[in-house]
Amino acid sequence: MLEFSDKAVSQSFCQLGLAVVNTELAAISALKQRINHDFEEACEYLLACQGRIVVIGMGKSGHIGGKIAATLASTGSPAFFVHPGEANHGDMGMVTKKDVVLALSNSGETEEILTLLPLIKRLGIPLISMTGNPRSALARVANVNLDVSVAQEACPLGLAPTSSTTATLVMGDALAIALLDARGFTAEDFAMAHPGGSLGRRLLLRITDVMRTGEAIPKVSSQASLKQALIEMSQKRLGFTTIIDNDGNLAGIFTDGDLRRALDHNFDVHTTVITEVMTQQSKTIHPDILAAEALSIMENHMITSLLVLDDSNALIGVVHMHDLLRAGVL
Repeated sequence: MLEFSDKAVSQSFCQLGLAVVNTELAAISALKQRINHDFEEACEYLLACQGRIVVIGMGKSGHIGGKIAATLASTGSPAFFVHPGEANHGDMGMVTKKDVVLALSNSGETEEILTLLPLIKRLGIPLISMTGNPRSALARVANVNLDVSVAQEACPLGLAPTSSTTATLVMGDALAIALLDARGFTAEDFAMAHPGGSLGRRLLLRITDVMRTGEAIPKVSSQASLKQALIEMSQKRLGFTTIIDNDGNLAGIFTDGDLRRALDHNFDVHTTVITEVMTQQSKTIHPDILAAEALSIMENHMITSLLVLDDSNALIGVVHMHDLLRAGVL
């Protein structure tokens, strides 16, 4: 950790940092008055979009635009970002008559965006703008303008885009979440857009994807001895074995806990038949349930394994807490 000989210098860092936070908080707070009819109209245009929401912006607005497009896309509103400079040199061909354009410009006079306006109008598609100047050229041409003006930038020079980009980002988030709610977008829909993330694994993975089947299932016949059951438990390393009756149906389960109780009652491991010490009732699940739901069952009942039965109540698999851990559900 760096040490400063001058405490005043160190304290000024904190003072400047707090000044930035307070300035940007004020900019965000000012947006409350702008969630109004214009915001509703913008949402209606975006909700009615049959194609994609095309977000454009230059410089820092472009960086914010990329994030807004990503947020829209991941919350149920298909969107992508197009750099206006590239759009002026061919990428405008990515925009179709079914799209809606969301243009970001603090000044509202960004040349690269203004150049695109005749083409956007020729396509006859809605144009929504976010500007810091409601009287700018871009704001006047747009079907609806969202005012993201700020009283001052957090930069003490008043030059670096700070408060203005924060306000634009927050307004973009407001649009995305309003649309999410209007579309009835669910957590599972979100997971479909994030299959590689931990949320996707938690919400999309089903027991059939992680359960152990076939020879991996620990099982012995109902005529097996306690010793044979212990051997099966040792080989499969799951801390239990299932017991199958003469008809191939699940008769019960024998766990580490059952073993301790059997030893407490001095059952002989060589002569005791497993049905004498097994547990008849066990927690079972269907293969189509979500892995996250299985985890919840395990946690609620303080167990580490579940038996998987099909529609005819036949044993088709088992799942252990470790299986969920490896799959990233836990």
